[in-house]
Amino acid sequence: MIKGLAVSDHLKGISWVLVSSLCFVAVTGLVRHLGSDMDAVQAAFIRYAFGVVLLIPTLFQIRRSAFRLARLAPHGLRGLVHGIGVMLWFYAMTHIPIADVTALGFTAPIFVTIGAALFLGERLRMRRLAAVSMGFVGALVIIRPGLIEIELGAIAMLVAAPLFAVSMLVAKRLVADQPPGVVVALLSVFVTLVLMPPALYVWRTPTAEELGWLMATAIFATLGHIALTKAYSLVDITVTQPITFVQLVWASLLGYFVFAEVPDVWTIFGGLIIVASASYIAHREAQLARAKRRLQAG
Repeated sequence: MIKGLAVSDHLKGISWVLVSSLCFVAVTGLVRHLGSDMDAVQAAFIRYAFGVVLLIPTLFQIRRSAFRLARLAPHGLRGLVHGIGVMLWFYAMTHIPIADVTALGFTAPIFVTIGAALFLGERLRMRRLAAVSMGFVGALVIIRPGLIEIELGAIAMLVAAPLFAVSMLVAKRLVADQPPGVVVALLSVFVTLVLMPPALYVWRTPTAEELGWLMATAIFATLGHIALTKAYSLVDITVTQPITFVQLVWASLLGYFVFAEVPDVWTIFGGLIIVASASYIAHREAQLARAKRRLQAG
């Protein structure tokens, strides 16, 4: 059973990443539908507050030892960094096309892959690095830097990307000895606390419709974080990153079919590069796991 565990964990980890990507694409669609009538900070705060409500059962199951300062400090750091990134993401989501937001967000895996090698001690295989790099090239093909006007939304997303990378790296460290549900629940709590002061400063009474869309956003986002954190507990973080590039393809399709954001030939070409890189890394990791199993059996 143990010898076959490697293959199972890799396949499960990749599957959880794909599930999280679908959830996060749903989140982008809901936030875009919500529009920019509500301040981005307030919208982000309400979304995370709903997330805390959804995770109350998990919070009650957390042991008292988890609330010691030494164990809470990494969660607090992650909440601060992630909260700032979320505010920037909400702003970008309401000011530039969905595909652009997603593409710019995929600069984060570059920071994650390098950070995982430097700080988590993960082995940086050349094939993994090549797959991540090719996915990033696909994103660059889509946004074509230097050929499009740089907007504030794009700048916000470029700043948010490394912040999300830090959040991912801290999450990977936390799931080494804490359940994924606890990691997600405490993220929601700390991000809500980080967003509360600026949200109250710009507060206006939300409509019932806005609250409904933000509740739906919280449900999909919470499920996405749980799935992604589960993936981190099964495989190296650098294995998950190329797979997340598929999210760009789904986001482009969402923009086209729901919001009439027509992708051009560059978007299609870049999307094909991304799909190829994600497919290769999944296939290659499965091959390595099978080879290791055969070696152990021999």
